[in-house]
Amino acid sequence: MAAYKKKDCRFHLRLDTAEDVSAHGGQLLIDCLAKRFGVWNHLAKIEGIDPRKRQASGFSPISLMSQIMLGFASGATSLADMERLGQDQVLVELVGLAKGADQSSLGEWLRAQSSQSVEAVMTVNRDFVAEVLKKAKPGRVLDGGRPTVFFGDMEIEVEGEKFEGARINHEGNRALSFQMIWVGPFVGDAILDVAADSSGHMGELLAANRRLWVKKQAHFYANSASSAANYLKEIDENGFGSWSVSCNKRVEKLETLAAGLPETQWSMDPVSEDNAQEGYAWVKHTSGDAQRSHRVAVVRRKAAGEMFWRYGFVVGADARPEGRDASARSVIRRHQLKGASEHGFSYLLNDLDLRHPPCEELAANQMFYALGVLAYNLMIAFRVLELPDYAQGWRAKTIIRNMLVVPVKVSTHARRRLATVCVPAGWMRLWRVFLEEHGPKRTHGGARLRVEESGF
Repeated sequence: MAAYKKKDCRFHLRLDTAEDVSAHGGQLLIDCLAKRFGVWNHLAKIEGIDPRKRQASGFSPISLMSQIMLGFASGATSLADMERLGQDQVLVELVGLAKGADQSSLGEWLRAQSSQSVEAVMTVNRDFVAEVLKKAKPGRVLDGGRPTVFFGDMEIEVEGEKFEGARINHEGNRALSFQMIWVGPFVGDAILDVAADSSGHMGELLAANRRLWVKKQAHFYANSASSAANYLKEIDENGFGSWSVSCNKRVEKLETLAAGLPETQWSMDPVSEDNAQEGYAWVKHTSGDAQRSHRVAVVRRKAAGEMFWRYGFVVGADARPEGRDASARSVIRRHQLKGASEHGFSYLLNDLDLRHPPCEELAANQMFYALGVLAYNLMIAFRVLELPDYAQGWRAKTIIRNMLVVPVKVSTHARRRLATVCVPAGWMRLWRVFLEEHGPKRTHGGARLRVEESGF
């Protein structure tokens, strides 16, 4: 076999300006997907979202919202990045914008928003997710043939004292609360707020989104912040086939109940190779002012050399006929699968860099995050609906890198504008099929689109 080494580049290098070329040709896919589901039309119809006194001049709200969302889908992490994206004339023309706005215009529009306009955007997001779930292959959005729903809260820490709504968290830092409902791989709804309670918006979010899972035997997951009696009641009333919630706060009574169980009540696993022991059992517990008791699955573990058992608790219910005889082991094991849902927080916040609110005003940040959530769902919808099976594990940043950052060149021929997209080898068929079905339709004398395989 020949020896391979790294050598210096043998090419002669030449730098040239290319005002007719963009690296963001893949944004055409996101733009067409949004048109396919009517996202742009629904956003444009939102009332009370345009602060302009003279609406015949300046940037319309839909042009600003689309620039922000396509900015997220391009890897932009700030309003300054989105301004630079708006200076890409090829991209601007490709997605049908007359001109890109600067960050001052984007920020001014964000600061003019209200809680009502933010809720209207999230309504569009809920409708979009509902439609995608209907059209997606069941195996790509369901777990064991059932929808999975996850509620969680993430703190967005901010620096400085001028962020509206920021509170002091348990670590002494200022933070905003970002509470979300996940339905399968999608963010069904989200609220960025000052809530001091990590589950303060759970009931509101469940009620607003229950149509996404009701009558579908969905399973609901939540962390221990939602284990209080009032939250368990809200979960019980929102149409889930089964649900499970971690319990690791104020567990003294549960530990006493578990320690008092006779050995015959424990289902013990075989001792592992490292002499660790693990067993499962049920206890009944009534927490706080709950109107009824709940069955709590208990796991106890003891490593080699340890004297005392360590306990873990999961409270839940299963209204399905096959779930009535479920073992404590199966409930604990099923609940451990929520880790896959928890990863969604990391994917959303890190891939879109939503850990840094751009404005001091709370409503401005709420709108920025709402558009970020909708942009994220557009990318995940493209993955679920269009990409092959081996790409279903791709994160948003992987979709951006592999599908959305592709060169496009614009030229004029016979008084017609031609956009040539250079598609990486292997993706030609996907691009052709998608654009033939959902791409822009050329009118007489209008612009044309051509897709070419780049070979890289």
